[in-house]
Order: sequence, then structure tokens, then C-alpha cells
Amino acid sequence: MSFLWMLIVGGVIGWLAGLIVGRDIPGGVIGNIIAGIIGSWLGGFLGDFGPKISDFYIFPSLIGAIVLIAIVSLVMRSMGRSTRS
Repeated sequence: MSFLWMLIVGGVIGWLAGLIVGRDIPGGVIGNIIAGIIGSWLGGFLGDFGPKISDFYIFPSLIGAIVLIAIVSLVMRSMGRSTRS
């Protein structure tokens, strides 16, 4: 049951980060889940603070997912420009 909660919370965190950044992560729901889980891991380096849901500290996870989505969108944008030349 905790695995299911991890997927749900990771998806919501990835979705919220995409809304904040204004970019959509490739892959739809699966991409949001992956962005939320990897963002949570990245945010773990910031520390453990704020509310916790299913082993996710919300604020560091959200910050990590925002950074991840921003980086992915920059890489995708630069790849798109280089192939159109």
C-alpha cells in the first residue's frame, strides 16, 4: 500500500511542479510520477522540513521537482533548436 501512496504523491508533486514552472514534463502521468520521485530525491539534499506525506517531505520534494522540470525543459528546448537548423 505504501508503494501506491508513493506513486500518487510523486505524481501530484510532479504535476504541481509542472504547473509552477509552466512547462509540462514529457510522458504525461508517468513523467509526472518520475519527476516527483526524482525531485523528492533531489530535494532530500535540502533537508527534511515541512509536512510529510508517505515518506515525502512536501516542500523539499516540490523544490527538487521544480528544478528537475526546469532543467529537463531547458535541455529539451536546446535539443529542439539544434535539430531544426
